Amino acid sequence: MKIWQVDFYKRPLKDENGNLIWELLICDEQENIIYEAKCKQSEATLTWLENNIKSLEKLPEIIQVFRPQSVSLLTEIGKKLGIQIETTRETKALKNVLKKRASQYTITGEKYDPTKLEKPAPLPLPEQLWGEDWGFASINAGDLVDMFINRPIPIRNLPEKLHPINLGISSNIPIPGVVITGGRKSLQLAQWLEEVKPYSLNYLVTEIGISGGLILEAGLIERYVLLTFEDQEFSQAAQQYQQRQQDSKGLHFILVQPDNTGLTYTGIWLLKSE
Repeated sequence: MKIWQVDFYKRPLKDENGNLIWELLICDEQENIIYEAKCKQSEATLTWLENNIKSLEKLPEIIQVFRPQSVSLLTEIGKKLGIQIETTRETKALKNVLKKRASQYTITGEKYDPTKLEKPAPLPLPEQLWGEDWGFASINAGDLVDMFINRPIPIRNLPEKLHPINLGISSNIPIPGVVITGGRKSLQLAQWLEEVKPYSLNYLVTEIGISGGLILEAGLIERYVLLTFEDQEFSQAAQQYQQRQQDSKGLHFILVQPDNTGLTYTGIWLLKSE
């Protein structure tokens, strides 16, 4: 299956008449540049973008997009050309290409990160989704996938690329996670999580050693306050959770269960922090 990673956005460049410059950049998953073109902002339209993509041979089955501002135009083109548009933060090749070219995007010499996205303030988890209880946990890397892969779990998101063995993580390394006991709201919470496309779950300190929270990164730029606490014991556990993420190359998990018997689970997600 052919996959392209595409970015279409303005750069900190201007032409001789002072017009802001936009760039279309297309690469494959091996960081090979397939196509690049620039235009002034007044030309950065659906028609311009469609004509440039249509001019290329052997169009892909999937176009991956990480920048929210690029999604709507590319979605329209995808409908016209029969290409699936996948919104994802997992565009490592494209981001690497953009970073390598960063110095080409400014004439002032100022530092510029073409992959940086403005993120909104985190939203609180909808009250109707609050579970009954939660806690930190860890599972040895060698046991993690086998523990859930064949269980009858309604929502299971264990991408093969995130299996510990494929990340080169030793089997005895503990993979940290958060377990949420949802009770009657267990399935509703799991469905919501699957819908927002969780990406990572990280500890945010609000007062050192006392209070903090867990911020869920989801979708392209969305953020949610999944859990909060004001307790030194929980704060220490959260610090250990974050430290274990460093030891596990960012790999961690969210597990939703209806009760704490350990007999049934509602949803499991393998996640990886950048």
